Amino acid sequence: MDVVDDGPTTQWQDADYVSDSNRSFLSRLYTGTGAFEIVGQRRRWYIVSGIILAICIASMIFRGFTFGIDFEGGTQLSLPNKPPLTSASVEEVVQDSLGFAPHMVQTAGSGAASTIQVRLDHLDQAQTTTVSEALATAFAPAITSGDVSSSDVSSTWGAEITRKMLIALVVFLVVVFVYIALRFDREMSIASMASLFFDLIVTAGIYSLVGFEVTPAMVIGLLTILGFSVYDTVVVFDKVEENTRGVFATRRRTYAEQTNLAVNQTFMRSINTTVFSVLPIIALMVVAVWMLGVGTLKDLALVQLVGVMVGTFSSIYLAAPLLVSLKERKPAIAEHTRKVLARRARLEAQQA
Repeated sequence: MDVVDDGPTTQWQDADYVSDSNRSFLSRLYTGTGAFEIVGQRRRWYIVSGIILAICIASMIFRGFTFGIDFEGGTQLSLPNKPPLTSASVEEVVQDSLGFAPHMVQTAGSGAASTIQVRLDHLDQAQTTTVSEALATAFAPAITSGDVSSSDVSSTWGAEITRKMLIALVVFLVVVFVYIALRFDREMSIASMASLFFDLIVTAGIYSLVGFEVTPAMVIGLLTILGFSVYDTVVVFDKVEENTRGVFATRRRTYAEQTNLAVNQTFMRSINTTVFSVLPIIALMVVAVWMLGVGTLKDLALVQLVGVMVGTFSSIYLAAPLLVSLKERKPAIAEHTRKVLARRARLEAQQA
């Protein structure tokens, strides 16, 4: 606990708050001296967050999502990706043989394991046979009709998967809300949930904006990264609680300055957590896409990569600043801030 002394020298040292900005960038990052002003520039981060949210929401409204076959139902054809086959030539043959264009044609995997996957509306047996023979004829002798495999998912199954996805998401959010409400005070709970919803909307918005396919694996990954976001926010807020526990006992720092110091002190931990989370995800994507061609692993890794980066941003640049904005609406915090700044101004005048 800081002791307020009426002596001019001690008084100045107690009241003055100057972050250690003379060290190198890496030194400030590792030591957490408070030199990075995050909370003090919160309006800037609110604007940045608002722009990101607006873009993502607009994309979800006007562009929508690209749902995988598990959600929409249909037929998926898979054939070896070898010369002279290309995505464009396969799409042309499929359209000519059936009379309508496929929803999506894409490649998966690499090397000998590479395949071309074609997603269409539900085909009956006759249509499947027709398109398989057309592909075999167009690309003979590279492939035969036996090389073309097909899988079907009914629209009923897709609707059931969608319903279970929404149930899982709602249950997760309810459990997290209860935990946060019990763990933190009202302002911290509001800031935490706002950060969580930001992560949810932005991650979904990026999927809509870029056109990534929404699959069951993506939903599983989304729930995973939302848990990561909550963890990162809890780490920051734990440090905020520690720093602000005796904030009224001293006029040296305001609540905002103590919170900014807490963010600085957890900066390196957040970066380390993010880096060590992203590296295995990138490795998973390399193995899934380039070596094995396993679409499920790719979808799982992709949403985790996007979500981890979004969650790190929100826990630092949204949750903590929003917490300060909410706290400063309380009369006690606002009055304490006024006293700290008034005393600081008075002492500066004495030193002039």
